[in-house]
Amino acid sequence: MLTEKDLPELFSYRSAYREPADFDVFWKDTLAEARARQEAALDLAPVATGLETVDVFDAVFPGFDGHPVRGWLRMPRRRTGPLPAVVQFHGYGSGRGAPIDDLLWASAGYAHLLVDARGQGGAWAGGGGTPDPVGSGPAYPGFLTRGIEDRTTYVYRRVFTDAVRAVEALRGRADLVDPAKVAVVGPSQGGGIALAVAGLVPGLAAAHFQAPFLCDIRQATRLTDAEPYAEIVGYLAARRNLVEQTFETLSYFDGLAFARRATAPAWFSAGLRDAVCPPVTAIAAYHAYAGPKRLRLWEFNGHDAGGPEDLATALSAFGALLKTSSRPPGVPSPAPAS
Repeated sequence: MLTEKDLPELFSYRSAYREPADFDVFWKDTLAEARARQEAALDLAPVATGLETVDVFDAVFPGFDGHPVRGWLRMPRRRTGPLPAVVQFHGYGSGRGAPIDDLLWASAGYAHLLVDARGQGGAWAGGGGTPDPVGSGPAYPGFLTRGIEDRTTYVYRRVFTDAVRAVEALRGRADLVDPAKVAVVGPSQGGGIALAVAGLVPGLAAAHFQAPFLCDIRQATRLTDAEPYAEIVGYLAARRNLVEQTFETLSYFDGLAFARRATAPAWFSAGLRDAVCPPVTAIAAYHAYAGPKRLRLWEFNGHDAGGPEDLATALSAFGALLKTSSRPPGVPSPAPAS
């Protein structure tokens, strides 16, 4: 069990992760290929919900290889012009859910695009609407090892590309959103996806990473037996000769590399009792992050990383950054513990 005496040591952790030499080339080529395939257009169809203050649209845009990716775009009904926007990515195994879910950001005055992770949505939160038409070799049950034998076939190459295209597609709707005031957010897997987008998309206005997944991946597999990281452990228990090859693939998808390239003001959070995404991995991503940043460590929380109270912090911070024409306030680095 962590004690107050342990916190300085925890916060001082630095990861041994080393990114591949061709990391930037790999992602530049991947995104260039997606952009050449099809323009990032966001098609919207209104959805009847019975809500009186929020409009909901079934959103579709072309992701990796032009595959259609779905989401919900929620907008405050009373709007007079382009709005600041929040692009949200969901947790592992979830999906975009129902049209009337996740009303926080639209209720706060933002255009809110909640994006599916392809192939997921069968586990909880109402399901998703985006299949992954790409197959893979042998994989451990779950999503984390699909296509892991090679960086070009790995499932998160497609998921991260979809996420980048979501931001590009939303920015293309200047009739609805202000392209200069777009933020990315997400919990767990969604935090890991948002972190990847923050490192790949220039000019984002803000970011919130709540217990981010896929950070300091090799260390995470050493620290926890919980799913989803246990999928990597199970996969390598049966494929003992593929350890280095597997972590070579994963090195192109580690949040620490994306954090080094991200410059938007960012808020990180972690629960010190998180058995799913060990808090030290979020701390490693925080230290790697190149932009202005804050970190909140929730001493008695687990994978919820502060839950709605942490979201309230992001809501307040985003209001100062995205809803004023004056110069945003500085975002200093915080003390090690809350």
